[in-house]
Amino acid sequence: MRPFATTLALVILTSVLLGACAGGSVQNERTETLDTWESLVRWSQFDALVDFIHPDYLATNPVTGLDVERLHQFRVTEYRIRQVLVEPDGQSLERIARIRLYHVHSARERVVDHREDWRYDEDLGRWMLHAGLPDPRQR
Repeated sequence: MRPFATTLALVILTSVLLGACAGGSVQNERTETLDTWESLVRWSQFDALVDFIHPDYLATNPVTGLDVERLHQFRVTEYRIRQVLVEPDGQSLERIARIRLYHVHSARERVVDHREDWRYDEDLGRWMLHAGLPDPRQR
């Protein structure tokens, strides 16, 4: 009787652990996506940021070549998350990031607060941004 109890306990433990891993995959992907986004911003890789923006958002708020070129005039000196609001369902979050930008032509710094609205898209199977690129014209 004892080997059966041990086997049953192992099966239950394995099921619980697998369930925990499956439930955490969306959150793991969220962390990976946000880390990649932050890294691209910090290294001023502005062209790559457009790939994180949801196609529906881009359809109504297109990112122009001028928007990206404007950002290329800057180097990011700081990217700091100031606020994070996570929805209870874990499928969306809003972040406010403070970005310090150094203008390479005028040698002046500009500070921008960028609102990021991240949502998990089940159809695409990934986290997507429902906001535009940081706007250095912001005052």
